[in-house]
Amino acid sequence: MPSKLDRLREMTVVVADTGDIEAVRRAAPQDCTTNPTLILKAVSDPAYAAIVDEAVAWGRGGSGDVDARASAVCDRLAVSFGTELAGIVPGRVSTEVDADLSFDTQATVAKAREIIAAYAARGVGRERILIKVASTWEGIRAAEILQKEGIDCNLTLLFSLTQAAACADAGAFLISPFVGRILDWHKAKGGGPYDSDTDPGVVSVRAIYTYYKAHGIGTVVMGASFRNAGEIEALAGCDRLTISPALLDELAADHGDLPRRLSPDSVAGAPARMTLDEKSFRFLLNEDAMATEKLAEGIREFVKDLRGLRALVKERLAA
Repeated sequence: MPSKLDRLREMTVVVADTGDIEAVRRAAPQDCTTNPTLILKAVSDPAYAAIVDEAVAWGRGGSGDVDARASAVCDRLAVSFGTELAGIVPGRVSTEVDADLSFDTQATVAKAREIIAAYAARGVGRERILIKVASTWEGIRAAEILQKEGIDCNLTLLFSLTQAAACADAGAFLISPFVGRILDWHKAKGGGPYDSDTDPGVVSVRAIYTYYKAHGIGTVVMGASFRNAGEIEALAGCDRLTISPALLDELAADHGDLPRRLSPDSVAGAPARMTLDEKSFRFLLNEDAMATEKLAEGIREFVKDLRGLRALVKERLAA
């Protein structure tokens, strides 16, 4: 009998959410996503010492002060890991723009162009890369510019239909609506108990998926940030799902039935089409306490890990 992972692949593009190269080899996903937290974890693994050593040696030969060189080495590490991953997966690799640029449209655009150029120098074309950008107003505007240049974007840290609607209007290639972090917020507020169908994160992604399909929006919906396999099963049929190695292994070991839960043909109850300018976007996002708090928290967490990575690199540069 096929595993649940096998059944999921029949209706959803399976993506690995990790910077662990060996885990990606084992899972054999279509695509792979990374973020600052995953890169920080990967560079601390002795198995990838050669990648880190090469980037640090390159950084020692660079110009500028130590902070500038450390930042450049971090960019090189992200592209180095991404290049390795692109050699394994047949599809796309998502690489994140520095989270501390989340409120700077022009700096985000410039950094994305640098990342694409760095991949091109290694023989990895832009058609293999997704630039990950936080779903702030500024990030969404950056994605709009990049998409017009043929640089496809993955809008991340997305917690609301408001963000999803704005991303669609900007022509984003793909969005990553989070599931588990939404559940975390509601449980922390005393909500629940929840099952897979009432899980607030699952409910949110289902609403976004239905909104896109009902209104003919081509932006890809890729559910992310899962706390358990039940959330994944409840979103079977979503365009894509990015899943941690541990949950991929759990699904591969489970040989139960897995019915399709989302279909582009089932759009009953879809939310009405939204028209958003900057004022309405900011107001509606502010009205959603969960989305506002989790977006801010997510940016802070990624910035913290980015700073941790830079500090680690600075130590190596000085050694």
